[in-house]
Parts: sequence; C-alpha cells; structure tokens
Amino acid sequence: MTIEQIMLQSEALIFSSDKPLSAIDIEQLIKDTNSEDQLDVEKLPAALEAIVEKYASDFYPFEVKQIGGGYQFLSKKAFHPTLAKLNGEKYTKKLSTASLETLAIIAYKQPITKGEIEQIRGVNSDYSVQKLLEKELIVISGRMEEMVGKPLIYSTSKSFMDYLGINTIDDLPKISEIKMDNQVEPTNAFEALPDTNIQMVVSVSGELLEMNQTDQNTYDTL
Repeated sequence: MTIEQIMLQSEALIFSSDKPLSAIDIEQLIKDTNSEDQLDVEKLPAALEAIVEKYASDFYPFEVKQIGGGYQFLSKKAFHPTLAKLNGEKYTKKLSTASLETLAIIAYKQPITKGEIEQIRGVNSDYSVQKLLEKELIVISGRMEEMVGKPLIYSTSKSFMDYLGINTIDDLPKISEIKMDNQVEPTNAFEALPDTNIQMVVSVSGELLEMNQTDQNTYDTL
C-alpha cells in the first residue's frame, strides 16, 4: 500500500469518526479492511503528518488536530463565531466559575479526592463535581485505599482533552508559567503610608475634620 493510499484510508476514517482516532486505531482498521493489500506500518506516521499539514492550509475552513489522544477533524478558530450562529446557545454554553475552578484543581492535582478539592477551594464542591461528571469532563478513577473511608478519586477524561483541544495532560500550561503571567507587583511600602500632611482634628462643636498642615496651622492660631 502506497503512502497516498494510506493517506486516503486514514483521512476517510478520521472524517467519519465522531471521536478522536489514535494511530493504533487507524492502523488496525486499515489492516482489518485491506487484508489483501498489506499495510506498511512505518509509512503511517508520515501519512498522518501529511494529512495534518494538508488541512493546515488557509484553503480549508477545518483542520486535522491531535486531541484527546487521537486525530479529529475540527473547524478552525476563525470560523467559530459563524458556527455559533448556526448552533446557538449549545455551542457557546460555558462552565460556571465554580466548575472551572474545580476542573482546574482536578486537572493539576489528579488523582484527587473530593475532600482534597474542597480543602483547596474552601467550599463544598458536591454540585461542581456532579456537573463535571455529567458533562463527562472528569471520571471516577478509583478509591484512595490508604485514606479512612476509602474515598473516591477523580481524574480528567478524554472528553476533557477534547474540550480544551489538547492531546495529552502534558500539553496543559505549567503552573509556574501561569503564575508568571499573572504575577502581581507588590505595593511599595512607602506608597502605602498615609499622607502625613492630612490630620484628623476635632472642632469646637465636636465635629471630626480632615485638615492638611496649612489648615492646621491656621486653625491653631484662631
């Protein structure tokens, strides 16, 4: 089987699949349907790379991306506003702030128990965890056997990687990079000092007044 034939077979499979297809899946499917024409496995990576490069061209409104551990056809970002008009609220619906916080904690700390999530957030996370499970962005990946009560532990799912458009968890930005991007300049200690020219004084009638140094000198001479 030539590399061109492998490209066509692979492209048809990726296009027809409703979920990302891994290279192993593609290899097996081609082998199962082309038993008479032997697949040269060494050509498959080059064929997949060529497909990705082909649809990266500005000529196409969609592309082939590696997400969720496999290859999938996706519309390009430039066309998202137009597609939002077609799909309405379903396309633009976003996670709540609480759900995003919970999801971020699970992504960076997984596997993690609900108790540990709540310890980091400082609030009950039952509702957020349940919503993330319903949206299939997280999964129950086991139990923490060494902890009292053996609580459930949570991890991100393949759908989570699809949601973010990443191929593996390693593609997430490092926490140190996020901290640098959001670094806040500390307040200068001298700038935080009160204005020494302003003083609080009590008037003859008992009223509390703010006065600068010039007003204070005038007031003292009265």
